[in-house]
Amino acid sequence: MNEAMKGNGAPIVAHDLVRHFGKTVAVDHLSFEVRSGEIYGLLGPNGAGKTTTVKMVSGLLPPTQGQVEVFGFDPMNQPIEVKNRIGLVPEDHILYESLTPREFFNFITSIRQLDEQDVKTRVKSLIDAFEFGEYFDKPIAALSHGNRQKASVIAAIIHDPPLLVLDEPFSGLDARTVRVLKDILNIHLENGGGILFSSHILEVAESLCDRIGIIDDGKMVAEGTVDELREMVKAHGSLEEIFLRAVQQDAEVAETVQALRKALTKNYTR
Repeated sequence: MNEAMKGNGAPIVAHDLVRHFGKTVAVDHLSFEVRSGEIYGLLGPNGAGKTTTVKMVSGLLPPTQGQVEVFGFDPMNQPIEVKNRIGLVPEDHILYESLTPREFFNFITSIRQLDEQDVKTRVKSLIDAFEFGEYFDKPIAALSHGNRQKASVIAAIIHDPPLLVLDEPFSGLDARTVRVLKDILNIHLENGGGILFSSHILEVAESLCDRIGIIDDGKMVAEGTVDELREMVKAHGSLEEIFLRAVQQDAEVAETVQALRKALTKNYTR
């Protein structure tokens, strides 16, 4: 990883972020920091504001108010500096479907003005690791969801960025590829990079993340390590239990399960 690319400051510092869509408040005075060498998990229910936050960090969406910096750069006012330092895997693939992966990666190499030989070596190692070779020259439009996800991941790390912003990065991937991607993330951290990680799979977040921020209705409702979150919300089980208590859904879920038990319980021995 190129140390000069990192710039000054933490990978991400978000302060008092707000984002309105008309009268709807998607993100409500959200503050958090992602440090070098850590995976910061951003978790929340559907509609909590996770993807909107990811888009503001990545420079795809301006905040209504507040500020976010990536290595000291403003994503909206200094987009090139920020995009050079970010590898983004969005929840919805941003791929040119008429191209093959080979053509797509060549396009990225060209617009980013990367060294072709360095990229060729890097892409070859990633394609081998993901067992992606047989799809390298097929149109992206013809690829399965899982293979599109592989292409999206390779595209995100092709320029060796110091910050990875990952929104549901394991979606559609088989067990082998998930393991390989986890190893890639660990290597990225060992090299001093930072990762912003958003996922609905709480077991994965619990095993990967160094710190976690739980948001609900656009607000930060709990933040810390898993142990700190347990103490904060007075929960003693898994991250799932912590999460449900933090967003005040634990009692509702318990009531729902009780109602389902009454409706679905049968005596199969009769």
